[in-house]
Amino acid sequence: MNIFQRTKLIKDKAFELGFSHVGISKAEFLEKEARNLETWLKKEYHGKMSYMENYFDFRTDPRKLVPQAKSVITFLFNYYNPQKQSDKNAPKISMYSYGNDYHKVIKKKLRNLEQFIVDNFGDISIRGFVDSAPVMDKAWAEKSGLGWIGKHSNLINKEKGSYFFIAELILDLELETDLPIKDYCGTCTKCIDACPTDAIIDPYVVDGSKCISYLTIELKEEIIPREFHGKMDNWMFGCDVCQQVCPWNKFSIPHSEPLFNPSVNLLDYTNKDWEELKEETFNQLFKHSAVKRTKFAGLKRNINFLKS
Repeated sequence: MNIFQRTKLIKDKAFELGFSHVGISKAEFLEKEARNLETWLKKEYHGKMSYMENYFDFRTDPRKLVPQAKSVITFLFNYYNPQKQSDKNAPKISMYSYGNDYHKVIKKKLRNLEQFIVDNFGDISIRGFVDSAPVMDKAWAEKSGLGWIGKHSNLINKEKGSYFFIAELILDLELETDLPIKDYCGTCTKCIDACPTDAIIDPYVVDGSKCISYLTIELKEEIIPREFHGKMDNWMFGCDVCQQVCPWNKFSIPHSEPLFNPSVNLLDYTNKDWEELKEETFNQLFKHSAVKRTKFAGLKRNINFLKS
């Protein structure tokens, strides 16, 4: 089987498993991204996310994760859901967390694909990643032609927008590579103008310590800094504002993954329901959800901050 045939075989299997887009890059050192990451860290835009300082070499060179790696396969998985929370006054939850935890859902699909590749090409070194390891997923997606990194720092696909999860397989198998595409943001500044906390400090540069997603999920302090009082746009978990205003998301289409559908009654919870949320209800409601990352105390902290 030649390089073109095995590349097609892998891509076809990925589409069969439900991935929306697949792109391939040569496994190599990310020189430009390494410089940008170093600058970003020095300016402390990572806030209290100290883990971002770890494994710098692994983040910028996939061959540190998989010795002798030749290819990085990047996958996009659509999670767009046009459903909205019924109570417009209720604290808001980011769309990506409506259903089951994407880490587990996509990891299972990656394992299936890993096994498929090993079954077809022998005992090769291969590792799969879903936003839980030192891998610069957006950089690899851009490098493999799946889109460009917009001014809000999210990946934008020209055909389907930006509501995607990103995953990778790094492997020591040579495959046909894809070419990057150009940046189509142009002069648009909608995401910069709309950010409630002014976290997009320059085009393509986000101060993570000001991002609502960081404040509601990553920040583990007992109290959210008072400087953000009145600026949270009623978000209690994550934030979708920069994606909601992006013109490219007019091309988004609803996902087809049943496990990403909202938990029972989640979108029907009223403002009063959230204010009176008990730990038992939290555990039941978010049993399989990424929202568990905040734990009950964290989500209550967020809700109370919005009401203070």
